Amino acid sequence: MKILIAVDGSSSALRAVKYATALAKQLTATPHITLVTVHDDTGLRHLAKHLPKDGLEDYFRELSERDLKPARKLLDKADLPHDMVIKIGNVVKEIMNTADTGKFDMLVLGSKGRSGLSDLVLGSVAQRVCAMAKQPVVLVK
Repeated sequence: MKILIAVDGSSSALRAVKYATALAKQLTATPHITLVTVHDDTGLRHLAKHLPKDGLEDYFRELSERDLKPARKLLDKADLPHDMVIKIGNVVKEIMNTADTGKFDMLVLGSKGRSGLSDLVLGSVAQRVCAMAKQPVVLVK
């Protein structure tokens, strides 16, 4: 089984990792776990021309590594092999692209449970992933 866990550095995402870890321990075969983190660069693209060649990429990589660190620590402690994917772009599109191209069997995401106006109008990442996914999606509160 291939499990994709979306990680954004939040406590909700960490709970999703803990859930997937517990699930993995119940499976007869060790699953292939991939952590994916995506940073939306929409608001910062205009800065790229004012930074060194890879400045914005380096910035997002540092953010991503910081977001992934607690999740990796949990998976290492549980002795579960895993890999990581770091993406930049539209969060939902990049998660779905990773899920589809990687042929994952299940997606696990934290649900922040926010109920602001932007979520009502635009929908949260978790809601949009659920709507678009072909795979089963587990939302962890």
